[in-house]
Amino acid sequence: MKKSHKLIIALALIGVVIMAVTIIRRHYSIKVNSIKIGVLHSLTGTMAVSERPLLDAVRLAVEEINEQGGLLSQPLEVVAVDGMSDPEVFAAEAERLIEKEHVSVLFGCWTSACRKAVKPIVEKHRHLLFYPVQYEGMEQSANILYSGAAPNQQIVPGTRWAMQKFGQRVYLVGSDYIFPRTANIIISDLINASEGEILGERYQPLGSSDMEAIITDIARKKPDVVLNTLNGDSNAAFFAALVKAGLSDLPLVSFSVEEGGMLAWNGGQLTRHYGVWSYFQSLPGEENQRFVNAYRTRFGTDRVISDPVEAAYVGVKLWAQAVQDVESSEPSRVDPALLRQSIKSPSGIAAVDADTRHLWKMVRVGKVRPDGQFEQVFASSAPLRPYPWPGYRTRDEWQVLLERDRP
Repeated sequence: MKKSHKLIIALALIGVVIMAVTIIRRHYSIKVNSIKIGVLHSLTGTMAVSERPLLDAVRLAVEEINEQGGLLSQPLEVVAVDGMSDPEVFAAEAERLIEKEHVSVLFGCWTSACRKAVKPIVEKHRHLLFYPVQYEGMEQSANILYSGAAPNQQIVPGTRWAMQKFGQRVYLVGSDYIFPRTANIIISDLINASEGEILGERYQPLGSSDMEAIITDIARKKPDVVLNTLNGDSNAAFFAALVKAGLSDLPLVSFSVEEGGMLAWNGGQLTRHYGVWSYFQSLPGEENQRFVNAYRTRFGTDRVISDPVEAAYVGVKLWAQAVQDVESSEPSRVDPALLRQSIKSPSGIAAVDADTRHLWKMVRVGKVRPDGQFEQVFASSAPLRPYPWPGYRTRDEWQVLLERDRP
């Protein structure tokens, strides 16, 4: 063979090798597409103390999933935004996350006002929202999975426990928006049915610190127990005002203040202060200890964990399991699979109730310790099935009543 032919063949082989290397490099340099999940919580404003830890809970769940290879051979990517404690911002950001960021699912909201602002957005787009906070019920959307407690899993048993423990003369304090007002309709029904007495019912705007009139009225009327549905940092002013007025020993049951809030707002300075939740950080058990250790290792040993934090974490795991089942992150395909999911969680077995799109939940009452943690003093014997619409009125009757009493 002539030298020129050999040279041509050699050059051709070199060209083939170079081309092959280029193709391989291009193949492995292609960025693997991620599955985006939107997280919508208040990182600023009156609800920030309560909501920031929920973002971390979602991040922890996502990191654990990614460490196991992600979902559908793709990593999960968190797209987090600040709802600024403002329902209008929540609605706008939900729209942007779905339309511009193309997220596969939304995790977020705390207040019912913000959830109700986001609800029509996810319904319009036939998308999916995981809502992780106990609430007033009276809602069931085909596009929301409610991983917090329904009224029969918190408000109702908590009120009954308080009246049996402390007495029938009750004072109601709450923030002036949907959850407290609706919760207090349910609470008032229970008190009246038990032949109790409502000594007062007062509301404050979210973020308000002016508690003078409320404290004066409580001191004058001397209730057996105060049921508290204040949300956000108004609780700091309320707790401090009770102490200043010499009412630190007055029985107080708070329905919306978790461990983080109790610590930040010094809820433990009240000597007979209780919370009603489905989960406490202080619960025993291997699964909870693993969760607590993982959260604190990732975000700091001084961090505290709460029921909504656990519910946010569990929501991600339920969604991921449904995605794996249907081999798709498309909301329309994931949603039917969600309704048959259950997992082992820090609070026990987390099981979706297909009829209501809520979770079966334990009821727990805890006494607040000085460090903001809860010492459990009561627990239901088993998880309760969720009933978002209290059964002593029809849905139509509830809707008429709520429209009439809307502030």
